[in-house]
Amino acid sequence: MAKTPVMPPSRGLSIHVKSTKSRTPASARWLLRQLNDPYVTAARKQGWRSRAAFKLLELDDKFHLIHKGIRVLDLGAAPGGWTQVAVKRGAGSVLALDLLPIDPILGATILQGDFSDPAMPQRLITELGGDADLVLSDMAPNTTGHSATDHIRIVALAEMALDLAVQILSPGGGFVAKVFQGGSEKQILDVLKRNFGSVRHAKPPASRKESSELYVVATGFRGRMGGG
Repeated sequence: MAKTPVMPPSRGLSIHVKSTKSRTPASARWLLRQLNDPYVTAARKQGWRSRAAFKLLELDDKFHLIHKGIRVLDLGAAPGGWTQVAVKRGAGSVLALDLLPIDPILGATILQGDFSDPAMPQRLITELGGDADLVLSDMAPNTTGHSATDHIRIVALAEMALDLAVQILSPGGGFVAKVFQGGSEKQILDVLKRNFGSVRHAKPPASRKESSELYVVATGFRGRMGGG
């Protein structure tokens, strides 16, 4: 059965926010952006926990990542938008992991913990009922405002997610992680190309135009012997 394609949310009338003494300029800008973001509105109407759900929906439409019955691990899953998508699109076993608590999601297992814990790979395989077929990471560190520093930090986080993925993925599996556009992701790309048959970049329409956010999409995992 074919998946229903994602339709871009329609834009309504612009909403303006009055500045008040209780609201900083930064918080006013954030609120204004949220109120006028069609993806935020669409997520609320459609029952997704975050606008980020549309990013995975769009990536899946393009790369056909989620198949019926597969095992999916969602790293840094809170509040659960990507986990919801994996369940809705027919994954058989979906595990959401985060340091933060996540409200229950029907059809998914929620696990609170640190993915860098040395004991975590085996625990994840046990919870999933076998090796993962797809590892997802929409994780991003808290930004510092310094673009070069933020880029290095998010790539380091993606590298840690990749290190975990190569320990638990089944042959032929896939890996998706958020990075930022910049020059220091070459190291992770080299590792991805050694371990996966196909490595591509994508910026889904739901990613804000002003953001340097980018996703690496790797498919065709070569197996444990591929080297990390």
